[in-house]
Amino acid sequence: MEDNDQPADLSGELPGLLEPVCKIARQAGEEILKVYNSDFAVEDKADGSPLTAADRAAHQTIVSELAKLTPAMPILSEEASDIDYAVRSQWQRYWLVDPLDGTKEFVKRNGEFTVNIALIENGEPVLGVVYVPVSGVIYFGCRGSGAFKQTRDGKAAAITVQTYQGGPARVVASRSHASPALEQFLDAVGEVETISMGSSLKLCLVAEGAADVYPRLGLTSEWDTAAAQAVVETAGGKVTTVNGEPLVYNKEDILNPWFVVSDGKTDWTRFLNALD
Repeated sequence: MEDNDQPADLSGELPGLLEPVCKIARQAGEEILKVYNSDFAVEDKADGSPLTAADRAAHQTIVSELAKLTPAMPILSEEASDIDYAVRSQWQRYWLVDPLDGTKEFVKRNGEFTVNIALIENGEPVLGVVYVPVSGVIYFGCRGSGAFKQTRDGKAAAITVQTYQGGPARVVASRSHASPALEQFLDAVGEVETISMGSSLKLCLVAEGAADVYPRLGLTSEWDTAAAQAVVETAGGKVTTVNGEPLVYNKEDILNPWFVVSDGKTDWTRFLNALD
């Protein structure tokens, strides 16, 4: 798709995209739950990560519906990521999708998996929707509109990060990807309350003020973080590399560097100096 086929400016349209994108995420969640509530099979991808029929069904639903919503907008999904960099490097804006983030949590049937849909503009996530199919909770936000959390039967409520005031630090840790570096970080911080969570929900805990920091000292891909990063940033927080640089998107290598999610005011990177 040629870059000049894309809309000239979406800045004023972002809030209007939130509701239809939330609807698409919920539709994908319905497809996921059909598989979740069945005796599903698990395959292994080339990199050893799991794949199920739910990943494929959610991908097909999201791509089909986004194509109807914004026909000229390119889409990069984890389940269709083999797009040459020479092509996508020309994209100024595009949809970045993880149809089922947390497949390991899906396989464990612990409910901690999400549907992630983000809009990337000039390397930055400007809109994000994170949906939790099992609970029906949805997080969403975009520039110019703030960040929100909505339960299955409730109204959307605005969320904001909470500024760390000292005392035991509420640190989010991955449920399936523990690392020696994280243990060293926790030791350096000292008094901590560790919160284990799967998928992009880890970032959302910081966004809604339920945690102070999420240090991701391990590998992730761009589609794992983009939607939740948009929620964090529109909730007043920041997602940065361990060097304090912005986490950017549409790189040739879609792997993210290590990063830290926080209120944006507390310097958690100082504790990383203790890492080997």
